[in-house]
Amino acid sequence: MTLSNSPVDNPKLFCLNYGECDPKKCTASKLKKLNLLETINKIQGKLKNAIILNPFARKELSDHDRKFINRYGLIVIDCSWKNIMNLRKLIFRNSRKLPPMIAANPTNYGKWEKLSSVEALAAALFITKFSDSADLLLSKFSWGMQFKELNEF
Repeated sequence: MTLSNSPVDNPKLFCLNYGECDPKKCTASKLKKLNLLETINKIQGKLKNAIILNPFARKELSDHDRKFINRYGLIVIDCSWKNIMNLRKLIFRNSRKLPPMIAANPTNYGKWEKLSSVEALAAALFITKFSDSADLLLSKFSWGMQFKELNEF
């Protein structure tokens, strides 16, 4: 699961997958098939120190989170938008929310804050200065670079 040539700039990406998405549209499943992220069933061990993307977190992701991502990884929670309210119950000390962004994925194009897993991961990577890794992820989707343009990364 290598995203860049530099070992220092090679964040480990994980997906806490609830299995609620249409597998044909699931961006996390595609990233897994491409060996760009690892799917997990629960957050335990060293992963408790990873940055966890959660839209209900109190703290917003910043470039200061880079050191945690570089050392422990970045976790996206993949669930249906219909069940997103269930995430309010999840409390992790390293939960971070993203600033408001516009989706480019075909299902939610143009909608605020209805990002796919790849969009959330790429946004977090851009914010934390892992731009090469973010570009690589987005390059795997025909609409990926449009996300970058819409959100002016």
